[in-house]
This record gives sequence, structure tokens and C-alpha cells, in this order.
Amino acid sequence: MKLTGREKTELILEGIITVILLLLLNLSIIVLINQSIETNPGLRDGIFIIKKSIVIGPNHLQIWSWENIFICFLLVFDAAVVYWRLIRRYHQIQLRHIIRELHYIANGHLDHRIDFHFKGNTQSVVDSINALVDSVIKSMDEERSIENSKDELITNVSHDLRTPLTSILGYLGLIQDKQYHNEEDLLKYVQIAFFKAQQMKSLVDNLFEYTKVKQASTKLSINNIDLIQMMEQLAASFGLEARKHGMDITAAESSHPIMIEADAEKLGRVFNNLISNAMKYGKGGHNIYLEAKKLNDKEVQVNVSNDGPRIPKEALNLIFERFYRVEESRNKDTGGSGLGLAITQSIIDLHGGYINVTSNDKLTTFEIHLPIKHGNRLTKKENAD
Repeated sequence: MKLTGREKTELILEGIITVILLLLLNLSIIVLINQSIETNPGLRDGIFIIKKSIVIGPNHLQIWSWENIFICFLLVFDAAVVYWRLIRRYHQIQLRHIIRELHYIANGHLDHRIDFHFKGNTQSVVDSINALVDSVIKSMDEERSIENSKDELITNVSHDLRTPLTSILGYLGLIQDKQYHNEEDLLKYVQIAFFKAQQMKSLVDNLFEYTKVKQASTKLSINNIDLIQMMEQLAASFGLEARKHGMDITAAESSHPIMIEADAEKLGRVFNNLISNAMKYGKGGHNIYLEAKKLNDKEVQVNVSNDGPRIPKEALNLIFERFYRVEESRNKDTGGSGLGLAITQSIIDLHGGYINVTSNDKLTTFEIHLPIKHGNRLTKKENAD
């Protein structure tokens, strides 16, 4: 911290005034002591005897002037008082500089930091102020991000609801105005309106599920689950639908169960989303593979793979963002809401796990890592390209 000329003058005046006051005090003390000694013969004789009995060094030197001893003591005391007063005043100046910097930051200069370097507790105060400003900036950025996220959510939901709603109103309007030629046209209009209404319901259901799993207060219903058995049940329940899409779904066999503590209903939603996506977007592929394996005493891995078209590399890091679709045209064909994978990631995060995705010309694989014991949390390991 660099002192201004005014502050240097302030320190000099503080020292001069302190020295003057101490000299006056010292003079007063010496005068009073001398008067007391002169007016009290017994005290004077006692001091004489004491001085005569005090000797210093091997030569037995005697000190006859008590004033010299007392003056030396006063000088040491005065120096300590002057030093204390100057240090005290210097700390006050430091505090004024810190307060001035703090007011500057409070006036809107949030990118400014106090760059003074002190010793002791004063530096701790400066570090705490800078850390507090950084924390405030981070909180403001997070709040701004949340607000933008909310606006984006409303915009996307409005857009995705408006499209099928416009179709519904359009076809119902044709029916109301009797703008159809025969009963076949009427049935066609009703079927289209019903299909669009189903799309709206699917979006609303997914949106409700997404907001529910994103809440910090969401509780899990924990049970012991055998992942091998769950994979077999999933393969059996999706078998017919997979064949309609020209695909076969198989679960890897294992002679030993893999038990974990998890919410069976929510994990079922995770695998339902991934398998449904594999059938919707894996056009051209012929197989869906389910595999569960135990990595160690704390972690299991579940793979949901398909041999359909690869996901573009630039989409891999965005695929779990809500409302993100790799191809917008796919949404029109499949009725996807763009929330399925966001819900999947949120549920896995609630369980303390994480999910990765890899995609090449042979396989697209979603790797789900889950802790075996509920309450543990895994650290995400990024996949290599």
C-alpha cells in the first residue's frame, strides 16, 4: 500500500506530538520526584545507601546518579509509546484504504479487487473481502443463468405446445365448419387431432417428470435391485416393440446377480428412455444390447447400446441438454420432447452416479455408472474419443 503525502504528514505529526507530550510528562515526573526527595531527608538518605550498595562489574563500579538510571528507563518507555502510536495510526490509515476500496467495489465496480499486501490479521481481512466479492459474483452469475434457463424453458415449452395445439385447433375447426367430404375425411381429421393431443400429453408428462427430478427435495424409494434380472425383464418387455422397428433386444447373461441399492421405478424410467431412444433414432440398426457388470466393490456399470447410425461428435456434449435434438426432423417423426435424456441424467445424478455416451460407426453406447451403496457418490470419468 502506497501512502499519500497527506498520510505521511499525518504520521510525522503524530510522532512529533507524541514526543512533545512525553517530554512534558517526563519533565513533570522528574521535577515531582526531585521535590519529594529534597523535602524528605529520610528518603534522600535511603536512596544514598541504595546507590552506594549497587556495584557493577568486576571493578565494583558504583552508580551515584539515580537520575541517569531513571532517564534511561523513561527513554525506553517513550520509544515504545512512540512506536505503538505510529503503528496504531498506520493501521488506521490501512483501514481507511480498505474501506475506500470496498466502497469503490460497492459502487458497481465488481471486477475490481483489493490488491494490497499486509501482514497479520489485516491481510486476512483483505483476503476475506476479495473472497466475498468473488462469491457474490458467482452467485449473481448463477442466478442470471437460472433466469435465462427459466426463460429458455418457457420459450421451448411454448413452442413445442403451440405446434400440436395449432394442428388440433385447425382440424377441429374443419370439423366444426363441416369442411369434410365424407365420413372417411372426418375420421382422418379426428385421428390427426388425437395424435397431436397425445404429443402434447407426452410433453406435459415429461416436463412434469423433469421438474420433479430436478428438485433438491426429491426423495428416492430405495430397494435392493438385481440389475441382471432387471436387464432380462427389460429385454422381454421391449422385445415385441423392438421387432416392430426391425430390431432385436438382448440382455447379456450372467450366472451371478448384481445387487445395488436404488429406486427401481426411477431406474426403470432411465432404461425405458434409453431403449425407446435406441428404437426411435437407431433406424437402420438391427440390435439393442443391454449389459450390466460390477466394476468393483463400490461401482457398477450398465451399458445400453445399439448398432444404428452414429451420433455426430459435436452433438455428444449437448445430447443431455433439455430440448436438445440431434436432428430436428426426428422430432416430427417420433414425437420426442427433447427431455428424455435430461430426465435420465437427473435421475442418475440423484442416485450419485453419472452417464457417458460414445458413438462410432459400429455402436452407440450409453454407459451408466451407479454406486452399489446408496448415499455414495461417484466421480465422473470422461471417455476418450
